[in-house]
Amino acid sequence: MEIKAIRMFENGFMTQQFAFGGEEGKEQFDDQIIYRSSLQNFLIDTGSEVILVDTGFETGMSAPAKKLGAPLYMGEKINDYMDAFAEAGYRPEQVTKILLTHKHADHSGALQYFPNAKIYLSPEEADAMSLSGNNIVRVTYKDGAYHNFPAAEKIADGIFLVEAKGHTNGNSIVIAEKDGRHYMMHGDVTYCDAALKANKLSIVFEDIRAARETLDRVRDFIQKNPTVYLSTHCPEGYENLELNRVMHL
Repeated sequence: MEIKAIRMFENGFMTQQFAFGGEEGKEQFDDQIIYRSSLQNFLIDTGSEVILVDTGFETGMSAPAKKLGAPLYMGEKINDYMDAFAEAGYRPEQVTKILLTHKHADHSGALQYFPNAKIYLSPEEADAMSLSGNNIVRVTYKDGAYHNFPAAEKIADGIFLVEAKGHTNGNSIVIAEKDGRHYMMHGDVTYCDAALKANKLSIVFEDIRAARETLDRVRDFIQKNPTVYLSTHCPEGYENLELNRVMHL
């Protein structure tokens, strides 16, 4: 199994208020403390399958303008998702499965470019996106608990889609097991690794109580299992992967 980052934006920033302020309120944090931001999704090559964890924006999406004082600046666009995907050495028709953590466009915008892929996602996200058809797999988490997470579904050997509600009502995470380590592709459970370490939720959520339960489970899992934390919105996401760096809390 090989995991690769599909990189689209770099050299962005987010404020501490944005990344930390979900529960206590933005006013409790400093808008002049900033953290690095980027955008990347992930690809899993099992040797027999090419599986995507989310897809970026649709082709041609322009970079949001950089604004002084903005809570989040995604960064400078370095590639459309499909160009970055091609640079990784793959063709769209090779992708057999797409595991969608949630509905937001920076995770789902390029779904339409993969003609042979089954799209796995929670029923809540499928409904929210009005997705239907033979290629849509509404995950039932039929395999039950995965470690301390109550609901999960095995997608392939060593690859699990795990229910992790809060950021959206049907949010999920993906965990891949390789060489004794767990590679956690979590979508937007946190927006930066500093928030994970500080045990803080961002200001972006649909269910704050569920988001807190999910973050608690994520932190407990990481404390008990060697985990490489693969974030979407900060460069530590691809840096942790490149360095095979286990998260310590």
